[in-house]
Amino acid sequence: MKTRKTLRVAALLLALALVAAACGDDEGSTTTAASGDDPTTTAGAMTDQVEVFSWWTGGGEAAGLEEMIKIFATTDADIEFINSAVAGGAGTNARAVLASRLQANDPPDSWQGHAGQELIGTYVAADQIEPLNFLYDQEGWLDVMPETLIPLISKDGNIYSVPVNIHRSNVLWANPTVLADAGIAIPTSLADFFTALEALKAGGMDAPLAMGEQWTSMHLFESIMLASMGPADWTGLWDGSVAWDSAAVTKGLEDFATALSYTNSDSSALSWQDAGQLVLDGTSAFNIMGDWQEGFFRELEKAPQTDYVWAATPGTAGNFQFLSDSFVLAKNAPHRDAAIAWLTVAGSNEGQDAFNPVKGSIPARNDADRALYGEYLLSAMDDWASDTVVGSLAHGVVANDSWKSEIDTAIGLFLLDGDVAAFQTALVAAQAASG
Repeated sequence: MKTRKTLRVAALLLALALVAAACGDDEGSTTTAASGDDPTTTAGAMTDQVEVFSWWTGGGEAAGLEEMIKIFATTDADIEFINSAVAGGAGTNARAVLASRLQANDPPDSWQGHAGQELIGTYVAADQIEPLNFLYDQEGWLDVMPETLIPLISKDGNIYSVPVNIHRSNVLWANPTVLADAGIAIPTSLADFFTALEALKAGGMDAPLAMGEQWTSMHLFESIMLASMGPADWTGLWDGSVAWDSAAVTKGLEDFATALSYTNSDSSALSWQDAGQLVLDGTSAFNIMGDWQEGFFRELEKAPQTDYVWAATPGTAGNFQFLSDSFVLAKNAPHRDAAIAWLTVAGSNEGQDAFNPVKGSIPARNDADRALYGEYLLSAMDDWASDTVVGSLAHGVVANDSWKSEIDTAIGLFLLDGDVAAFQTALVAAQAASG
């Protein structure tokens, strides 16, 4: 870090000397662009830039990113941060734009990617990102990053991203007033969950389980499958030790179909935030979503235990279905040094403690200041340290992009026809196609 800043100072002094020699008594000046690809100078000061690509555009996600950008502005004030976030679909839209840019050899300097097969099976396999071992050595990150996480961002001894957080995906969010009025306790098993949903529906609630657009149905799918199958069999689906045509999968798909029968008919038109709002409003009682939902609730200034409560998805207590957002260094990044500066902040204690309490996640680092985190996130930290850890499908851990896309297509068809047998056949075919 010190070497990089020393070089910048030297470069700045050289630039000032050259400007003075070239301009003499010229009284003209230029202005620094607020954004864009061609920053100019103010009073001779050289401005660098870094373009960072993500899908964090709303709620606690955007607010969390802004907090980390503020840290970056203090550590690297000479670098202009260009926020190239694209909204929609848990990154579906952003990653489509990113794929087009990468194909056109027009990469952003750094972009958001999920640890696991999304990273290794997509960007590393396509040779689109640089190893970051040098940065881990320089910053001492191997001493503070989880041992369980490093293999998921590594290939052949090279580490390819900087994780900024850990999210839990298997979380049940609930409206405590609705449950109290109905005399329903937080369910702990799938059987209890379905009984509660049926009671709420019989009492006049059309859609007791809130759901959003299709990616949120994949999120629901992974939670219900984990609850139905258990952690060993869920993990076995991705390493080949459990067959997709097994009876355990059939049971899981039937349970998924049951859960879907209690969801809102307009789900395809709603975002994950909209689904969370249904719970806050009391239109629905439950929502199964990752803990970024709490970031959204906190952004709305809602109070835990009063406006919302939480538990592990029924049937998954003791299991932490996780994902991790991380940032990468593009191969041939247009502003490589500036991208490294951004990654240094993203992996720092200061950056992660600014970002995660607002985002609604826990830091990837194990040396967080716990005093900065709220009640839910403290419980997530404790569970991450003690629970059985399994990977998320919807958020890139267990399957690469092509396999996940095949599963997504199968889910889309299932949402239309509800045919469990056809769904299972499609999932078997998706696994075969993945190789």
